[in-house]
Amino acid sequence: MDSQEKTLDKENVEGLNVASSDNNAQTPTVPETTAENGAEESKAQVESDKAQEIKKVYKSKKEVVERMKEIAQSEDTPQKEEIDYLKTAFYKMHFAEREADMKAYMENGGDPALYKVLPDEDEETFKAEMSVIKEKRAKVFMEQEQEKQENLKKKLDIIDRIKEMATSPEEANKSYQEFKKLQQEWKDIKLIPADKAKDLWNNYQLYVEQYYDLLKLNSEAREYDFKKNLEIKTKLCEAAENLAKEDDIISAFHQLQKLHQEYRETGPVAKELREELWTRFKAASTVINKRHQQHFEELRAKEEDNLAKKTALCEKVEEIAKEPIKTASDWEKRTKDIIAIQTEWKAIGFAPQKMNVKIFERFRAACDTFFNAKAEFFKELKQKFAENADRKKALVEQAQALQDSTDWKATSDKLIALQKEWKTIGMVPKKLGDKLWNDFLAACNHFFEARNSVNAGTRNEERTNLEKKRELITQLKKLAESTEEGLQEKVRALIDQYNGIGHVPYKEKDKLYAEYHEVLDKLYKDLNVTTAKRRLDKFKNNLKTVAEKGADALDNERGRLMRRYEQLKQEVQTYENNLGFLNVSSKKGNSLIDEMNRKVQKLKDDMELVKNKIKAIDAENKD
Repeated sequence: MDSQEKTLDKENVEGLNVASSDNNAQTPTVPETTAENGAEESKAQVESDKAQEIKKVYKSKKEVVERMKEIAQSEDTPQKEEIDYLKTAFYKMHFAEREADMKAYMENGGDPALYKVLPDEDEETFKAEMSVIKEKRAKVFMEQEQEKQENLKKKLDIIDRIKEMATSPEEANKSYQEFKKLQQEWKDIKLIPADKAKDLWNNYQLYVEQYYDLLKLNSEAREYDFKKNLEIKTKLCEAAENLAKEDDIISAFHQLQKLHQEYRETGPVAKELREELWTRFKAASTVINKRHQQHFEELRAKEEDNLAKKTALCEKVEEIAKEPIKTASDWEKRTKDIIAIQTEWKAIGFAPQKMNVKIFERFRAACDTFFNAKAEFFKELKQKFAENADRKKALVEQAQALQDSTDWKATSDKLIALQKEWKTIGMVPKKLGDKLWNDFLAACNHFFEARNSVNAGTRNEERTNLEKKRELITQLKKLAESTEEGLQEKVRALIDQYNGIGHVPYKEKDKLYAEYHEVLDKLYKDLNVTTAKRRLDKFKNNLKTVAEKGADALDNERGRLMRRYEQLKQEVQTYENNLGFLNVSSKKGNSLIDEMNRKVQKLKDDMELVKNKIKAIDAENKD
């Protein structure tokens, strides 16, 4: 046995990172990591299984269940990667349906606290078929373990027999055919425990080499054996080289394992060809091994990138879940944001195996936090809606109770108060809100239409008053443009006429008021009548009315003004004291002083006006 062939097993195990048995080298066996068997797989096979892609796309849960039934009823051994894929596909659609059902329930006004998840017949069937498959896999695993132990014993017996041949030189030539038969038996035995494979193969190789060293074949038979082995190994080299053209690197890697197994189980070639042949086979293997290694490095890099993307999405959802959301529209907007993020999440591939479950649990927890808060908000909102509806129903009942009243003034005030209170009440569901509003509006309109029909004459009088006041405003405007003497007396006469006219239509009141005071302001400004003097004049005019109530009324008013005068005086003193403490070095300080000076002057003006009012009262008392 040549040295390259002697070290082939070591090269295959260390170079390819695959722990395989000699009987299973064509497909490196790795332990499954499922709960059914608990055996350990090699690192390379875990990566290979993980990289396998299931091409089938399932459109419904029933399709997945049907496939599970086929697998459960089939005599073939269920494949772990397909079972995992079917499980993922089923629950992806299952949770999507449940979420859609809950969303529809919420949109139809359902109470989140009362929402119940209904039993799913497809899920029950899926679980039942999964149990059957688990039992099948467990049974197959136990059978394989038993078969491995039996095969181990058989191979140990073969090693013991070859050992006997290798230690009996006189029997070596005689036992050649038996030796070849034992080699074939060795090749025919497949599965053995992975932890025994390397030591078993090394012992086998040791005694086979010893046997060949003792074997004295005639040159013709030996040359024939070398030639046959050369043909086999040359084809194996060609097959290994062709694997470089294989697009599926995982498949190429598995095929290479088979070629390695065949290469090391094939006998030696002529000594002068051994090095060259082994170098060729090793070079072809190196190409596949590098592609295989690069594939998983890229896969790991992609998974790390996926982890970073999923972490960013988790942070987005967590930030949204922390935001204080106070309106239903904002909740719906944020819900759309969360659903968009969930859609983006589904488009991202797997994260590294150690983090894949953890990152999903973090994402799911953030989403649950958001949707639980949303459910609580709408629960409170629903309660608030109910309270608002009760308050509006009460207002409707009050308005309906007043709609036939003929106490026009009092009832008008009450209905206006009810309308103001209505505006302070929050929202209710649209359908109910529209009905309540229509009922409330109908009751109000019923009363006001009846009142308006009764007060039609009053409205005509108000219209006449409006025309009269507009005519006086026109005359005031003409006086504002005049330069004749005695304007002040004419203005006062027009003002008295204006004040003596009654009410005008409510809708015209504000506009008329603004127009009237605009022309008065201009007249007073032109006549140098200050605002204070106007207020004093008005006060003097009103004194006669107060005097008619008796001397006590004037005394009471004078007492009130004296208290006001003292109050203003105290405020002036306070401001002046504070001014003494202010620093005017800064622009801001200077501005503050200016402002306080203006307030002091305003207070002094008010004091002067109060003082003049007191004098007017004293003069009236004297008269």
